[in-house]
Amino acid sequence: MRARVVTQLLAKLGGLALTLFLSSIVIFSALLLTPGDPVATLAGGKRPTPEMIAAIREQFHLDDPIWLQYLRWLGNVVTGNLGDSFVYKAPVAEVIGPRIGVTVALVAYAIVLIAIFGIGSGILAATRGPGADRAVLLSTSIGMAMPTFVVAILLIWVFAKSLGWFPVYGAGTGFFDQLHHLTLPAISLAVVYIAYISRITRGALVGQLGAEHVDTARVRGIPRSRIFRSHVFLNASPQILAVSGATIAGLFATSAIAEQAFGINGLGSLLTDAAARKDLPVVQIISLLLVAVFVVLNAVVDTVNALIDPDSLKSGRTA
Repeated sequence: MRARVVTQLLAKLGGLALTLFLSSIVIFSALLLTPGDPVATLAGGKRPTPEMIAAIREQFHLDDPIWLQYLRWLGNVVTGNLGDSFVYKAPVAEVIGPRIGVTVALVAYAIVLIAIFGIGSGILAATRGPGADRAVLLSTSIGMAMPTFVVAILLIWVFAKSLGWFPVYGAGTGFFDQLHHLTLPAISLAVVYIAYISRITRGALVGQLGAEHVDTARVRGIPRSRIFRSHVFLNASPQILAVSGATIAGLFATSAIAEQAFGINGLGSLLTDAAARKDLPVVQIISLLLVAVFVVLNAVVDTVNALIDPDSLKSGRTA
């Protein structure tokens, strides 16, 4: 049994590695084929002469075939050379390095909120009767209908401008100051996902609560808390985990909205700025990082689900 799980897991990891490789091809090719010429960015705002254009193209190998540019770029990335930013005139690693921690802190804060209020409200809806169920369904319907930027505007208006409880700009310095600064951005980022995870949790638990093995456990006189913990929540957890993995990856992808709204210098705001300014090396690396996050999270979810339910890999229950 254990050997079969390991084999299935290795096959899954191979598929995820292939996904990452193919994604790198798409990311590199799509960005090079977008309208506009990076030479204008590399010229630093000057009106480039034909000689300058030729020198820039030769320096950055812009006239090489796309496949050759891709192989050179991929080889550099694999060896740790992420290239140089066209705009910041500095190594990409130095440009994105300080911002990774900010985005990770923001996403981690949002994950905590999602775990507490998303899974918690889903459990409440599934176990506390029709009144609680209707209240949770109504609140989650509202939450799922509110885009992140709308939530951010409302939070700024109520808790920053009107009440003055939270700052509206920057990520802060130090643990507690950063926690204070990131509270509103994390809430704005988490609201939609809290509603979504709550719905998924509720559905998974309701399905397990009506299962035959749960009825059998009740008849045998097993305590209600133990039934919920060992028979209901445990069996529902693969479905919840599968959705949660994709949700966390989505948080990294949508963090740009919260970062822009609250003036946070994270990866999301850098990606938006770099794309607008045609800073291809920065856009390529951040995009590849986002794909890598999704791939790694799926691998982690598959591993955890395999430990909980060895048949989950075979049945393809994970996302």
